[in-house]
Amino acid sequence: MNKKIETHLSDKLAQLAVIGMQEKKGNDIKRLDMRGVNATLSDYFVICHADSTTQVNAIAKSVEEEVYKALGQEPWHKEGHGNGEWLLLDFVDVVIHIFKTETRSRYRIEDLWGDAQVETYQSA
Repeated sequence: MNKKIETHLSDKLAQLAVIGMQEKKGNDIKRLDMRGVNATLSDYFVICHADSTTQVNAIAKSVEEEVYKALGQEPWHKEGHGNGEWLLLDFVDVVIHIFKTETRSRYRIEDLWGDAQVETYQSA
């Protein structure tokens, strides 16, 4: 597939993830543009947190629904549904991280990717 088309699709998918997070009031939503960072495989990381495991799971479901509705895609891989502390949805070019508040504070994943361009979004 043409790299320009792939980039357009990853941009769209990342934006849909943000919308899904906003729908369920995800906190401190950030989109990290990983395209300029060495040794990364994904174009974007989209990150947010929530105060309860119920909300973490609701955000993940909302993101999956938004992406499927618009692009017909399901995650290639999912992690963390069992504990609800850190849920990961891997769409290959876009990786979604949904944390419980204290887990996000502990891991500080954004700090690991300091070279990435960061865009912050407010909840809807």
